[in-house]
This record gives sequence, structure tokens and C-alpha cells, in this order.
Amino acid sequence: MVVHSSLLLTSLVLIGLLSHITETISHGNCEGSSRCTYVVRVRPPPNFSMDMSPMNLEDWYRSFLPPGMARSKPQSPFIHTYREAILGFAVNLTKDEAEYIKTNDGVLMVYQDNLIPLLTTHTPDFLSLRPNGGAWNTLGMGEGIIIGLLDTGIDFAHTSFDDAGMATPPAKWRGSCKFESAHCNKKLIGGKSLIGGENPDAPTDDVGHGTHTASTAAGRFVQGASVLGSGHGTAAGMAPRAHLAMYKVCNEQGCYGSDILAGMEAAIADDVDVLSISLGGRPQAFHEDILAIGTFSAMKKGIFVSCSAGNSGPLPSTLSNEEPWVLTVGASTMDRQMKAIVKLGNGRTFVGESAYQPSNLASLPLMFELDDSENITGKVVACELEGSQVEIGQSIKDSGGSGLIVLGAEDSGYTTFAAAHVLPASYLNSPDAAAVRQYIKTSNKPIASIIFNGTSLGTTPAPVVAYFSSRGPSTTSPGILKPDIIGPGVNVIAAWPFKVGPNRVDEHGMAFNSISGTSMSAPHLSGIAAIIKSAHHDWSPAAIKSAIMTTAFVVYDSKKPILDEKLNPASHFTIGAGHVNPSEVINPGLVYDTDVEQYTLYLCGLGYTDSEVETITHQKGVCSKGTKLAEAELNYPSIATRASAGKLVVNRTVTNVGDAVSSYTVETDMPKEVKATVSPTKLDFTKEKESKTFTVSLSWDASKTKNAEGSFKWVSSKHVVRSPIVIF
Repeated sequence: MVVHSSLLLTSLVLIGLLSHITETISHGNCEGSSRCTYVVRVRPPPNFSMDMSPMNLEDWYRSFLPPGMARSKPQSPFIHTYREAILGFAVNLTKDEAEYIKTNDGVLMVYQDNLIPLLTTHTPDFLSLRPNGGAWNTLGMGEGIIIGLLDTGIDFAHTSFDDAGMATPPAKWRGSCKFESAHCNKKLIGGKSLIGGENPDAPTDDVGHGTHTASTAAGRFVQGASVLGSGHGTAAGMAPRAHLAMYKVCNEQGCYGSDILAGMEAAIADDVDVLSISLGGRPQAFHEDILAIGTFSAMKKGIFVSCSAGNSGPLPSTLSNEEPWVLTVGASTMDRQMKAIVKLGNGRTFVGESAYQPSNLASLPLMFELDDSENITGKVVACELEGSQVEIGQSIKDSGGSGLIVLGAEDSGYTTFAAAHVLPASYLNSPDAAAVRQYIKTSNKPIASIIFNGTSLGTTPAPVVAYFSSRGPSTTSPGILKPDIIGPGVNVIAAWPFKVGPNRVDEHGMAFNSISGTSMSAPHLSGIAAIIKSAHHDWSPAAIKSAIMTTAFVVYDSKKPILDEKLNPASHFTIGAGHVNPSEVINPGLVYDTDVEQYTLYLCGLGYTDSEVETITHQKGVCSKGTKLAEAELNYPSIATRASAGKLVVNRTVTNVGDAVSSYTVETDMPKEVKATVSPTKLDFTKEKESKTFTVSLSWDASKTKNAEGSFKWVSSKHVVRSPIVIF
């Protein structure tokens, strides 16, 4: 997901219909004879084989359709057919036709299609990833790993995707690149265009989002990258030697579930290693959530999935992508600032940000945007952020305005955005914006100037959680701590398919842009997961997630806690296990592994029916056998529990992935009102991949303790394996 500083995609998600629909198709009201797109999830017959030919598969799917539709050969009635992500198909139906299909005993679910919103040069340095002497030297750069992205497409011509120094794609790659309008290489090895059905066009990017996320995950080294001269440096993705595959499932309106599912279908079939998903919608029960169902299938095939946490913060329980089999990633700031200093007529100055750094703007009359009757020619306009900063600035410029001050909203705290503006501008944080509002209201002739002071590194505090980053607790599964992790997601500079700024020209090759959102943080973690997978090909998605979570840091710079947008200590419902720490992820010492069976029994423990669990897992009759797993018993690298319970006793199992002979001692850190014990207190390993189980016991006075946070950690001579505990 992206909070866009040049194009606010999420404001467009309800506009129009997908361009591929040629008849009257609605994704909203399906009353009467109008048609809507539906996804139909079916149960396999007893003799079903995954090797069934595409023609036979389509014939079988036709058997679920109303008689008139089923006989509509030779033209296929289907938008998409699926066999990897789910068994089923997407098709345009009237409401009555959808009801007819639901009556078939072989149909598990029928979903009306819905629109899901799309939710950097300095980042590698900030994360201690440097080609000479940094963590890349010991970690590797993702060699031999394929990262698939579900997004808006990619700029094939961008220099970030050149293949100099790249190895040949691994032999397991089953995808293709056969486009007349674009050419792949050893970096960008393939992809598909899937909006409204698969089509032969190359998955090119006319939005920017997909190019940006792809280069963040695995863009190659590009010297001299900047946004309009700001943030100048060498650009690189997290895994610059990993291969990329782009599945175009989104446009400027957003992404339809049927197309997203087709993207997951293709990525699974193509055998990608990591799937990066920078989109997400409102929380839903897992059996009603296309993303949760498709990502479960990906996880079963060993694919690691990194997802955006959502941009609906700072309110609690606003998460997207809550399922425990994916990594849910929140957004944080870096220590870089592109300074645009606002000076008011009363002498007060405020440090804001802008990626566009022109000559200083001399003092000019200052006005609120709200006074429509006033002429803005030659004035600085102060605006609330409602939509795209850049588009607001363009409107002001077109009307004769000379400058823009974007006023941070009250709940946005100290978060600031550095956009590629088209006129002199500055984005001010919430406290400074309040002072500017007060000055305009109380001054007879308010004036302001903007002084551009370039890019500075090492600003503190950093990292700080972005205000927009969605928070827990999870609504779908409160006993699983979400988000899992935070990573860089504010003012991330990465590849862009066209020029930005005041002299925008649609030309390819060397354009970069600064944008923000959990859309930006998720591909950082996708790239880091690729590095881990490259070093440990046999690790499961759960083991990779565990390595990321248990090595995360929660304090920085001499033990200062990570802060939220208001500069208060951030809770674990804000940061998850903490901020990603790439220098430690390759060798975590111990991992908490989880398999498909555990996830399935966990779903039974949540109270899902056999049919609902089958919809998610493709396994029939699991829950009726009687075995269930409580949320707290899922072998997760964190613990979350309701305060009303007063106590919790859970088991966890760790697997040794460090030195064969090693010893770990437990340390607990909980508030005094919570009694915490771990048994045994010491774990001695004698071989690699040896597993040991321990018990965590917590107790507290439920009448007095409503919220408490802490952790336990297993400590050896080489490793600290930390797991957060949250009582809420």
C-alpha cells in the first residue's frame, strides 16, 4: 500500500470500471440483469489430477455454469481459470446466475469481485547493507532467487533492471517472456499482464507503483540516482542480484481480487521463491479473503510472502493482511531529511521537507486555501493534505500561486513527506502546521518564505513509525501479534517510469521518485527474505519469518526505544517484533518453524467450519476429526493474549540453525505486575536442526492489569533470539 506523494492511488479505487470489460459489467450493484464479476471456488472431484490439461480443466469448470453459459463455445466464458492458487474460476454473472452456481454441491464459495487498493537510494546504507565492507559482503545479494511482484507493471527500459553481472535464471524457472513491445533479460526474467484476463501485452507500468516496488526489492546498483537532485547517491534494491518477475494485476484504480488471484496463480506456477504484495483491503474472515486463500497456497508451495500492513494508521485494529502465514510489514522513517525550511513573518522557522529543492522562495503573502474568493497570484498557499501533494501544487501553480505549504493533519504527528513538487513547497509536521495555522489566523498580513537546505543524513530520532502505518491488534485473529515487523516506508527513493517535478517529460531510463507507504516497506522485506532464501534454500517460509522477527531491534542509539509518530515509545501493536535488522537475519541461531498442518489446526481452533477450512487449505473434513490448535499455541515467534484471561500457559518449539553444539539460556523482561516463567530455563543442542520445546507461563491480576508488554529471549554466546509478549 502506498501513501503517494505524487499520485494518491487509494483515492481512486472506486472510480470507473476495468477497461477490459466490454459489456455492461458492474462490481457493485448486481440486481436485475446486470452482470458482475465473481470468483467461484470449487471442490475437486475424487478423481481430480493437478495434471489435467487446460482444455479438460475448462470443460470441468463449464459444468458449474448455468446451461446457457456452459454451451457458449468456442469463446471461453471465463475471465481467469485457476488451479494453483485455488481450484476455481472468475466469470461475469448476473445475481441469479451466481445463485444458481451456489446450489452446486461442488461449489465451496462464490465471491463477488471487489477492488483492493494499492497500499530508494539511502535505504541500504541505513540498514547497513553496503557493497564494500557492509552486511552484503557476508549475507549475499539474493543470488539465484526469484522475486515475484503483484503490482501495476514495470518499466522494462529502466536502468535499475539492467542485467550487468547477473547470473542466468535458475533452471527451476517455469515462466516466460514473449512480448513484442518489451524485452526481458537476466534481471527481469518474465511476467504477465492479467487485468481482466491474461493478454499478450507486456506488463508495462503506466502508474509507477510497480516499478518503484520492484526496484526497492531487487533493483541493481545505479550510481548518481536522485529525485530532482535530492537524496543523491547509489540506488540499489535489498537483493540486487535476485531475479524479478512482474505480474500486472493493478492499474491506477486499484486491483480486483480476481486479477490478484490470477497473479498468485501465475507466480506459483512459475515457481517464484518470494512473493511481494504491496496491496490489501479491509480485514475479512480468512475464508472470505482472496489474498489469505491465495497466499496459503503459495506458502504450501514453499513461497515466502511479504505483504503491506496497510495505510490506515494510527488508529488501532486497522491492519490488512492479518493471516499468520504471511509477513505483515509496517512502515518507518529513515535518518534522511530533504529540508525545506518555512520562515514566517514573525521570525519563527519550521523544518519541513521537499524532494524538489529550487532556489529559495523570498517572503510572499501567505494565505489559507479555504478562502476561494481571494486571488492567489504571487502568494504562498497553505493547504491541508487532501489528495496528492503534487497535484495540489500543480493546481496552485496553474492558478498563479508561487509556493505551497502542506499542513500535516492533527493525527499525523511528526511524520513528513518529501514529494517531487512542481513549485517551491514544504511539508510541515502536525505541531508545526498548527503553529502556521495560528499565525495566519492572528496576523493582519501573514507572509512566509521557504529556504531549501538540501539533503542531510543522520537525523534523529530514526527509525520512527509513520503515522499512516496500520496498527494491531488483529481483528481476524487477535491472538496473533500483528504487524510482524516494520521497515523503511517513508520518502523511499526508487525507480520510476517517467520524469517527475516541474518539467515532467515521459521519457525512460533514469527517473526516480520519492514516495511513502507500507507499499514501500513490504518490498524491502521481500528483498531481505530473498537474501535469507539464497543462503538457506531449505528453510520454510515460517523459518524465514522467524529469522526476521527474532533478530529485529526495538531500541536504537544507546538503548532508546523506537518511537511512534508522536515521539512516544511505540507499542508492539505498532512495530510488531521490531525494526528489521538485515545484518543478523542470515544467522538467527534458532527459528520457530510452522507447517501446513499447524496452520490448518489453528484455523479449526478459530472456529472455522470444515467447509470454510477446506476453502482456505484445500483439505477436506479436518476440523470434524476433533484436533484443534488455539491461537496462542501456534508456533509463532511472538505471544499475544487478552488481559481478561489473567493467565496463559503455552508451548513453543525452536529449531537449532546455528552451531551444532550450542547452549541457550532464557531471559524474561516483563512488567512487575506480570509473573513470567519459562521452563526449562536452558536449552542445550548437540546437532544442527535439532528441535526443543519449552513452556511459557504468564499470570497477572486481570482486575488491575489491562495492558502489559515485554519479551523473553534465548541468549547464547553468539545469538539473542527475542520474542515479544503483549497482554491487551
